[in-house]
Amino acid sequence: MTATDPRRIDRYEAPNYLAKYRDRQTRKGADGNGSSRSYAAPVEPGAAGEAPDSAPLYLRRFRERASSAPTVVEYEGKSFTPALAEATRGKEVAAPVERKASEKIVCEISIIRHGITQGYSTDAGLTPMGGWQAHRRGHELARRWDSGDKVRLVCADTNRARQTAEQIHRGALDGLQMWGHDVELSEPEPIPELRNFGVWTPDGLRDVTSAFRQYQSTMEKLERMAMGDRPRWLVEIDRFYRTQLGGADPIEMWLTIPMMYFEPPALCVRRFWRGFHRLMSESPDHRRIVAATHSGPMRAFATWAHGYDPGEPLNTEEIRVKLREGGKTAFVSYRNRVTEVHVPPADEFPAWEA
Repeated sequence: MTATDPRRIDRYEAPNYLAKYRDRQTRKGADGNGSSRSYAAPVEPGAAGEAPDSAPLYLRRFRERASSAPTVVEYEGKSFTPALAEATRGKEVAAPVERKASEKIVCEISIIRHGITQGYSTDAGLTPMGGWQAHRRGHELARRWDSGDKVRLVCADTNRARQTAEQIHRGALDGLQMWGHDVELSEPEPIPELRNFGVWTPDGLRDVTSAFRQYQSTMEKLERMAMGDRPRWLVEIDRFYRTQLGGADPIEMWLTIPMMYFEPPALCVRRFWRGFHRLMSESPDHRRIVAATHSGPMRAFATWAHGYDPGEPLNTEEIRVKLREGGKTAFVSYRNRVTEVHVPPADEFPAWEA
């Protein structure tokens, strides 16, 4: 820049925050406060030295809310605060109020994936973050429950599913105490219908995770001895795990490619419904069921309901099933989509090979 250049790079006016600070200090000095380094106390709106509308809008709104008594909203005979209404508001598509009489829900089922686990090479439990996820999910579920509800908590018989159910139970109890709801919640109970999809091995049908160790030891033995052909079940499970290790989606492969030694997705959906029918017949007065299980069968369930694959459920993500009166149809909601489905009867099963 030349000496004759008229542009200036020095800032001659004070920034806004500094100008306001100097103005406050000037007013304080005029009031007789001799200290030029002291800070002004907060001034209420309308007080001396501050115009009623000079406070920021967020601060005025905050003071208005603090001075006013909390309001209570009443809806369909129930009373709750706007804070609880905001916390329980979701993106789920709901039926209009005038249709609720005809859309009577007799049972609501929450199918929840387990929290973050320590690994899938063995039947490992949850990480601390996974336990916190499940605890938070139980706390959120308690917001939706009403006083007088009876909730049955079940899970798959694996460490990660059991620990998820236990943390859901603890979080729900904390939530019920916080929201003041009187709900009867059962202890976590593992049931066989909620297990993960299985793989046939020489030792029988095994969970796809528990079969990994047998697969790994058999593959290591065959590679070390370098003799004989690999059994057919080993070829399929090797393809499954190599897909996962390669960064692809093995569950998508299981959903779309026929695999002779893997439990078909349709059987997982049937198995889930068989378990829900059994729970509802054993506990007809329980209007809510919470089921902690695995992502593979959940994804098959959502794909069956919606007619397309909505994707892998996140840890502790939920599929909600609302069974209508009569037990023949239900609403299945997952990832902001609700589909009405026909419930498979408990005593109906195709005999394909007959």
